[in-house]
Amino acid sequence: MSPYPASDASAQKSPAVAYAAWHGLFWLVLGNAIGVLLAILLLLPSLNAWLGEWTYGRWMMVHMNVMLYGWSSMPMLGFLFHVYCADRGSATAWCRPVLWGWSAALGLGALMWLAGHSSGKLFLDWSGPARIAFPLAAFALWLLLAIAFFRPSQAGGESNPKARVAKFLGLLILLTVPVALYIASSPGIYPAVNPDTGGPTGTSQLESSLAVVLILLIVPYGITRRNAAPASAVRIAWLLLLAESLLCAGLSRADISHRIPSQFMSLGAMVLWLPLTPAYYAAFEWHANTRAWRKAMLWWWGLLVVSGWVLFLPGVLDHFKFTDGLVGHSFTAIAGFLSALIILVMVQLLGEGGWIFTRSWSFHLWNWGVLAYVVVITAAGWLEGSNPAFTIVPGPARNLLYILRLLTGILMLAASLEWFRDAFVLLGELDPARTKVPQEKVA
Repeated sequence: MSPYPASDASAQKSPAVAYAAWHGLFWLVLGNAIGVLLAILLLLPSLNAWLGEWTYGRWMMVHMNVMLYGWSSMPMLGFLFHVYCADRGSATAWCRPVLWGWSAALGLGALMWLAGHSSGKLFLDWSGPARIAFPLAAFALWLLLAIAFFRPSQAGGESNPKARVAKFLGLLILLTVPVALYIASSPGIYPAVNPDTGGPTGTSQLESSLAVVLILLIVPYGITRRNAAPASAVRIAWLLLLAESLLCAGLSRADISHRIPSQFMSLGAMVLWLPLTPAYYAAFEWHANTRAWRKAMLWWWGLLVVSGWVLFLPGVLDHFKFTDGLVGHSFTAIAGFLSALIILVMVQLLGEGGWIFTRSWSFHLWNWGVLAYVVVITAAGWLEGSNPAFTIVPGPARNLLYILRLLTGILMLAASLEWFRDAFVLLGELDPARTKVPQEKVA
C-alpha cells in the first residue's frame, strides 16, 4: 500500500520532482568539483597563475552561490511543485521550463562572477544581466505555483480550507522573493560591510535558529501526513517555538556583546529541541526509504545546535572568530544538516524512486566525508586561533590538514556523482517514451 495520502500518490508518478532533484544534483556535482579545485589551490597557490583571471577568489563566489541557489534551492522547487499541485495535471508541462530557467539564470550568474562582476555582498552577488535574470526565474516559479493554485479544478488538489489559506499566504510571501532579491543585490541599498553591527549576537543567532526550526516544523505538512500517535509532541513543539520567539523579541539587539549572560543563555534554549525534534518527526508517516536520511538529518541537527551554542560561548568564540573553525560550523549547517533535510524531502516525494539516494556506499561516503571535513577544518581553526599565520604560511601541520580536507572533498564529490548518475536512471524509469532501465539493488 502506498504510504502517501490519496492526494500525494501522483507525486511518485510525476517526473517533475525527479527533474528538480536532477537539476539540484547537477549543481551539487559542479559545486563539489569546484570545492575540490579550491582545496587544491589552497595547497598549491602557484596554480592560480595558470587560471588567468579565474583565480581562487572568483571560483569561491561560484562555489558558494551554486551550493545555495543550485543544490540547496532546486530540490525545494520540487517541494513547492508538490505542495501547490503543479507536479500533476496540465501544469506539469511547465515545471521543466521553470527549472531550466532557474538553472540558466544561475549559470549566467556563475559566468558573471567568474568575469569579476559582483555586488560585493555575500550570497547577494547578483549584478548586471544576472541581477535581472534570476529574479525573473524566481517570478516564473511563483507564476506557475499561482496558476496551479487558482485553477478551478485540479485532480488531487487541496480541498482543506485551512490548508488553502496557508498556501495562499505562502504565495504572498513567495511573491516578495524576486523583488527582495533584486533590491537587496543593489550596492546602494546598504553597505556590504555594515559598521553599525558588532558581529554575531545571541539575538541574531537565535533569530536565525528559530527560522530554521519553523522550516523543520512546516516541512512534514507539505510532504506527508500525521500518524495515529499522540499529538503531544506536535503541540509542545509549536508552543516552544512561540515561547522562544517571544524570548527572542525581548532581547537586546544591534551592537551587543556575546559576553552578556542573557545573550549566550538565551541561545542555549535551543538545546530543548534536541529531544523534541525526533519526537515531532515521529508523529508523521514516512516512506520506508527515508529512514536513513531522517536519522542523518536529526543527528546533524543535534550537532548543529550543540556546536552552534558552544562556539558562541565567551572565550570560545573569541578563539574561533574569523578562523576556519566557523567554516566548519557553516559546513555542518549546509553540507550536513541542510543537505540531509533536502534529501529526506526528495526521498519522501519520490517514494520508491528515492532509491537513488539510499545506496549504502554513497550515503556513508557523504556523511562520513562531511563529518571528517568538519573535524579537520575545526582543528585548523583552533590552531589558527592560537597562531593567525597558521593558514597563511604553509607548514607541515597546515599542509597535512589541508590535504585531509582535499580528500574529504573528493569523497563528497564521489557520492554526489553516484546520485547524479542514478538520477538519469530514475528519469528513464519515469519517462514512458524511453526504455525502462532495470532498478539496481539498493541498500
